[in-house]
Amino acid sequence: MCIEKVKDGYKQELLDWIENHKVSYQEIAKYIWENPELSLEEYKASAKLTDVLAQNDFRIERNIAGLETAFIATYGDEGPCIGFNAEYDCLPGLSQKAGSSKKEPLVEGGLGQGCGHNLLGTAAVYAAIAVSNILKKYNIKAILKVFGSPAEELCIGKPFMGRAGCYNNVDAFLDWHPWNYNRADYDTCSAYFSIKYHFKGKTAHGNSPWHGRSAFDAAMLMGHAVELLREHYEPAASDKANTINYTFTETGPAFPSVVPDTTTAWYIGRFTNTKLMEDVIRRVDLCANAGAMATETMVTKELITATHEKVPNIILSKVMHDNFTALGTVKFTKQEQELVEKMQIEEGLETNGLDESLKEFGTSGTALCDTSEFSWNAPYATFWMTMAPDGGWHNWRVTSCAGSSIGMKTMVHAAKLLSLSCLDICLSPEILQQAQLEWKERMNHRVYQSLVPAEISPPVGNQNK
Repeated sequence: MCIEKVKDGYKQELLDWIENHKVSYQEIAKYIWENPELSLEEYKASAKLTDVLAQNDFRIERNIAGLETAFIATYGDEGPCIGFNAEYDCLPGLSQKAGSSKKEPLVEGGLGQGCGHNLLGTAAVYAAIAVSNILKKYNIKAILKVFGSPAEELCIGKPFMGRAGCYNNVDAFLDWHPWNYNRADYDTCSAYFSIKYHFKGKTAHGNSPWHGRSAFDAAMLMGHAVELLREHYEPAASDKANTINYTFTETGPAFPSVVPDTTTAWYIGRFTNTKLMEDVIRRVDLCANAGAMATETMVTKELITATHEKVPNIILSKVMHDNFTALGTVKFTKQEQELVEKMQIEEGLETNGLDESLKEFGTSGTALCDTSEFSWNAPYATFWMTMAPDGGWHNWRVTSCAGSSIGMKTMVHAAKLLSLSCLDICLSPEILQQAQLEWKERMNHRVYQSLVPAEISPPVGNQNK
């Protein structure tokens, strides 16, 4: 029998299974949306997803790499190992009523799924379980791993899991993200760092400040030095620029007539490659030390996280694009489009509704994400699927759509595309062989090593402040 006809039969059965079980997985996505949890505090979401995986014969490992809300769920014992990425953290300040066309927080200043991770994590679990049913029924040899990845918004989970060896022996990673367009390409993203510099000085009365040593002055001097540094590192393209951002998260005593003896400066940076980023970090460290030296204060460095640039893979990405073309994009109702157009009017945006087109196959520079750690361990591919309107991300419109029929529809469609692409890899060994050959060529003898040093422990509790 022709392998393509067999594969087509398996794929149709896979799609039917997903369609027949969509209500229960939509309920999971809604539960995570209704119970938003910040990075490293995703206890309810992690438990919800591992429960359904365990019920479907996945072996569950919890508390991975010292991260209480991380997990690995495994199905199968032999064959190619395919990894799925599940994220489920939310964002502060983005509470919002689902399906509302205007900014309408459920809790003023509260939490919300303003990036759609309630859908991202659920679709990954949904797809893995769907594929496992086909593997089981037809005795197809493959291993499926779902990586429960906490704290994506802070790029914390994956570098710590990577450091612990969680991604060893995975042959390929498949991923997706809700977005404002439909695209499956071999995209790239920048390397990233997040570092806090804690300055310590000496208090004094504002009438006699010469008795004190201002930690705030030290942080200000560091900031000025970094501003001058911007001219002296290599520039990059606008779609993934080399950037540094910073803020002062703590200064005290916070009273104008007292010289402050504590100040924390939080720096993040995005750079086109790890080598450049590591040199910039070295120079930012010098700026911190210079500020402390000039003010006779002390400074300590706290590395929160650091991630590599993403390694693209044309072979795996083309598998996703071809399945996206065959499956088609999500089709939204007239009412759903009108809802989004009202959102756009509310925000003064172009009223073009939800994008139902599929972008051409190619490459691009996309938003920063710690999924780049996957790509340094094995071939990695992702796709973007329309779930909210154009006009930026991490906002109330995303939260509104993620909890509505729009988000639920996108989640089901994403599970279909993930599972179809996974089945192609399981049934066609040549895909994996070609993808791994490309990956080895792009890695060019580089070996993955987490950028988080071994002596640094994972953060405890959320780091959103």
